[in-house]
Amino acid sequence: MKKKIRNLVAIIALVIAGVIYVDNEFELGIVDTVMRMSDTEAPTPDSLVGKQVPDFTASAVMDDNTINDTFNLRTHLADSYGWIFFWPLDFTFVCPSEILAHDHRLQAFQQRNTKVVGVSIDSQFTHLAWKNTPVDQGGLGQVRFPMVADLSKEIARSFGVLTGGTVALRGSFLVDRAGVVRHVTINDLPLGRNVDEAIRMIDALQFHEEAGEVCPAGWQKGDPGMKNTPDGVADYLSKHGDKL
Repeated sequence: MKKKIRNLVAIIALVIAGVIYVDNEFELGIVDTVMRMSDTEAPTPDSLVGKQVPDFTASAVMDDNTINDTFNLRTHLADSYGWIFFWPLDFTFVCPSEILAHDHRLQAFQQRNTKVVGVSIDSQFTHLAWKNTPVDQGGLGQVRFPMVADLSKEIARSFGVLTGGTVALRGSFLVDRAGVVRHVTINDLPLGRNVDEAIRMIDALQFHEEAGEVCPAGWQKGDPGMKNTPDGVADYLSKHGDKL
């Protein structure tokens, strides 16, 4: 009984957040499935920052709409940076706006040698159906990065974003060329992400790697960095502290 109550609370939260439609038989089926689930773990509090990115092999819809049943994250990233982001469910509200925002900035990611990978708990066939739905009908159109199917929820669980045993929170992970996670954000279900901030964080990481300096608050590409010494911080704040 307690597990069903917790699942019901999770469903209500998803409805309020706009993740589940309640006027559609498909989403009502999801509600019924969620009510039967006993897996209600919360996201792990352990951060992946500074650790190797969890590897996975799963089915994915590729940019050309082919389905790769053996898509492997590390093989795909190879020598590139990676931006892996999760959304709760296909055919919902906030999610398509975030996915389109990533696609519209794909050239900016590519210019920074960064590959974008999207993941949700939906099947590869649902992903493909969503891509084949026009944008003006709530679909995605032909987005150009892999959309990974996480039906088992093991990928979301390994990244620490599975909530209530049901869906993934809006987690984003920046991975360097050595496969180490360098930046993580996790938003609650109602809160859409700013993809321009993703670009800024990639710029910051690459600046640090190239210049050996650190990036102060609000740093943007082209701004001066800060030497990570007492003299460096004093020098930076004396010149820029009033603009922070």
